Amino acid sequence: MQLLIKKKPALIGIDISASSVKLLELSKEGAHFRVERYVVEPLPQNAIVEHAITEIEQVAETVGRALKRSGTRTRRAAVAMAASHVICKTISAPRTLGDRDLQAQIEMEADHYIPYPLDEVNLDFQTVGVSEDNPDENEVLVAACRKEIIDDYIAVLQSNDLVPAVIDIETYAMENAYTLIAQNMAGGGMEKTVAIFDIGATSMTLNVMHNLRSVYIRGHNFGGRQLTEEIQRRYGLSYEEAGLAKKQGGLPDNYQADVLRPFMEAMCQEIMRSLQFFYSSSPFNSVDQVLLAGGCAQILGVDELVSARIGVPAMIANPFVNMSVGSRVKAQALTREAPSLMVTCGLALRSFDA
Repeated sequence: MQLLIKKKPALIGIDISASSVKLLELSKEGAHFRVERYVVEPLPQNAIVEHAITEIEQVAETVGRALKRSGTRTRRAAVAMAASHVICKTISAPRTLGDRDLQAQIEMEADHYIPYPLDEVNLDFQTVGVSEDNPDENEVLVAACRKEIIDDYIAVLQSNDLVPAVIDIETYAMENAYTLIAQNMAGGGMEKTVAIFDIGATSMTLNVMHNLRSVYIRGHNFGGRQLTEEIQRRYGLSYEEAGLAKKQGGLPDNYQADVLRPFMEAMCQEIMRSLQFFYSSSPFNSVDQVLLAGGCAQILGVDELVSARIGVPAMIANPFVNMSVGSRVKAQALTREAPSLMVTCGLALRSFDA
């Protein structure tokens, strides 16, 4: 019997995206999660370019504001790299290898699939399960990212007295949050092929899950910044004013028909193109469900339009449906912003890793 069980130190999820810093802290009692606090703090334009931090000071200041607004005292943080900066490779290795021997083998073979000198990358690996082809081998996921990319994220956290406890990959954080949504699907998401579209400010990522495992990931250049820039151009606003107007309203009467609706139609076309590309390059010829995440999924009615255009049921991602909320959290605002908090949620869930 264990009389004293050491509690794991809590951590906060911090998603540094192209348009904002999103912070989320969860707690857990038994099997039940609770949202203790969350904050979305806008970033200056071009502080993040092509998924990399270009203005460390501006991003650090934005993280600082998010921390102050949240009121959190937690100092350990989880952040995520964009998949475009990470080389992932699944290899097979004998099940008899311990972690040290496995690491040695991976480092020895790394030159075959990492196009950079090993002293320029951070390398990590995780055993994902027994190989389907050979029961004597494990499938091992190997991930590598340039140190200069990771160092910028670490600098942003450390300048705010945060400890970089976990550095994840955005698509895997998204999958982590998806498991909460899958629990509410028939069969817990098994025997289902679900296309998750994460549509942010500058990019759209399609991650197809089959039986709760990712079978396809691909990024496309399409995002909500196109809508912001059209608002800016059409109504003579600054980029910041256009971003606020997009979220808070107050635009002229012709906005819905002349600006927003064409953008929504363009989004549907991009989703259709992405699915067709997926079908043509995989054994799949259909999906059972489309899940919309990212800031663009907050557009009212976009799920109905996508469903009508592509002929597949579409729903807005909300990993918080079965969670309670703390006194600091406005439940209505959390529901509205939930699809843009998928990565942040997946990161915050790392606080409860076994």
